[in-house]
Amino acid sequence: MSSPEGMTTRSPRPSSSSGPGVSEPIIRMREVSFVFGAKVVLEGFSLDVARGEKVVLTGPSGSGKTTILRALLGFVLPSRGSISINSHEIGPDNIWHLRTLMGYVPQEPELENGTVRQWLERPFSYRANRALRSNLGRIPELFHHFLLPLDLLEKEVRLLSGGEKQRVAIVSALLLDRPILLLDEPTSALDDLSRRRVTESLSSRPDLTALIVSHDPGLRSVAHRVVGINQKKSQWVQ
Repeated sequence: MSSPEGMTTRSPRPSSSSGPGVSEPIIRMREVSFVFGAKVVLEGFSLDVARGEKVVLTGPSGSGKTTILRALLGFVLPSRGSISINSHEIGPDNIWHLRTLMGYVPQEPELENGTVRQWLERPFSYRANRALRSNLGRIPELFHHFLLPLDLLEKEVRLLSGGEKQRVAIVSALLLDRPILLLDEPTSALDDLSRRRVTESLSSRPDLTALIVSHDPGLRSVAHRVVGINQKKSQWVQ
């Protein structure tokens, strides 16, 4: 089905248009540029993501995909343009609060030391997450879904394989129950069955907003949009 924007959508796209009775996009980036020294990583990038929308970012290495995710978290600042989360422009006064709306899974998760159980429990020791501690009761369900044995909880994080690290990091992000999920190549170290479990998890959550950096055809198949980034500009791919 062809949309008014001239792109193909696989499922009805949640509305992100402003107007009476219609909510503002939960993510809005306006004419954002990133310049590091003499290197222009991204120039004039704009993107609206509606609540509940799944958007995949794709493009060549170095095109700025990971930078976009990190900018949403406030880890890097745009040289020009603005970024808003939940209608609030990101700034030093509110970034800590806005981060509580987002779960983040980097391409190569750094899970620190200790056992997997200790690592999963650690975020709930922080004041912002203490009220969610009961979510730890979902660990067996999530481990089963992502094909992780429960005895992995007692394994040292440093002994995990790349695929185990990715799946444990996804479980951790889901336990925090954020309305926005930022995923950076979340299936790059997974086998086909584990990849399908990730796509199933995303497609089963119509309430979850997800911005995903990936070239995985499975993830592209559950996205409302695929946005290609090329030559420092964004373009609709599908």
